[in-house]
Formats: sequence, C-alpha cells, structure tokens
Amino acid sequence: MNHEELQKPHAYIGLVNPKSPTNVGMVMRAAGCYEADAVFYSGVRFDRARKFATDTKNAQSKIPLTHVENLPDAPVACAALVAIELIEGAVPLMDFTHPEQAYYIFGPEDGSLKKEILERCDHVVYIPTIGCMNLAATVHVVLYDRMSKSGRAVVEQRPIAENRDVNNKIRIQP
Repeated sequence: MNHEELQKPHAYIGLVNPKSPTNVGMVMRAAGCYEADAVFYSGVRFDRARKFATDTKNAQSKIPLTHVENLPDAPVACAALVAIELIEGAVPLMDFTHPEQAYYIFGPEDGSLKKEILERCDHVVYIPTIGCMNLAATVHVVLYDRMSKSGRAVVEQRPIAENRDVNNKIRIQP
C-alpha cells in the first residue's frame, strides 16, 4: 500500500471457522454495504459449504474473501486488532471508538474466540444484547456503528438514489 492508501480508513473482517455459507454470504454483503476492504476466514467448514453461499450483491467480485490459517496473521497493514466477543470485561460497542485502521475478528457461530486470539487483540468489544446475535447480524451492527461514528460526511458520499434497490422508486415529499 502506498502512503495515500495508508492514510485512508480501512476496515477488515476476520471470521473464525465460519460454518454457515449463508452467514458468510451475508457478511460479504455487509462488507460491500459498509466498504470493508477484505474478509478473511479460518478453518475448513466454510470451504466445504462454499457452493451454497448467499452473497446476493456479488461483493466477492469487489472484496477479497481469503482463507488464512491464523486470523491475527492476515495481511492487514497497520490495523488494530479488534475482537468482537460477548465476554465479561469487554467494552460495550456504544462506548467504543473505532480505530481508523481496524481488523475486526468475530468468533464462530457455535463458539467463542480462543484465548490465544483475544490476547493478540488491541481491543475486545461486545454488543450488549439479551442472548447472542447471529454472526452476520453482528458484523452488520459493528460496521454500521463504525460508519455512524465516522461523521456526517458519509451520508453525502452515499446518496439514496444511487444505492437503493432498482425496484425502489418511492420518495417522501417534504
């Protein structure tokens, strides 16, 4: 990455051994909606089920989806590692200030992040919920929170008319 690229905010997603191709497809859709730079995943379950993925916006054509052996070692330049985990001692998402260069690591749908990963992370954040959330929903919430805290300029960069579904022509009259 050149100096100018390093200055721009970057968000990366890491998924620990995801099992559901539906969830990975929806994570890719979230990555596309909120302009994540790349999605990495570990483990073998997703590769076995990959043909069933549901990336309905074809985000994979724009955002790399890459298998890595160890998520904290993924090639993300100068990014702070941020574990997203429902764990005691973590910072509530509403109190968290997102780093400009962030690599968010999410645990598997049916488990938690291992201690070895948590120890490598710069931050551990949780979303205060009753019960745990679905993996894809959690990614959407974290990326939306990042965007919403980034300032109002992002609204002007994403005009409704250019980003809505092609079947949506409704307009509210002032």
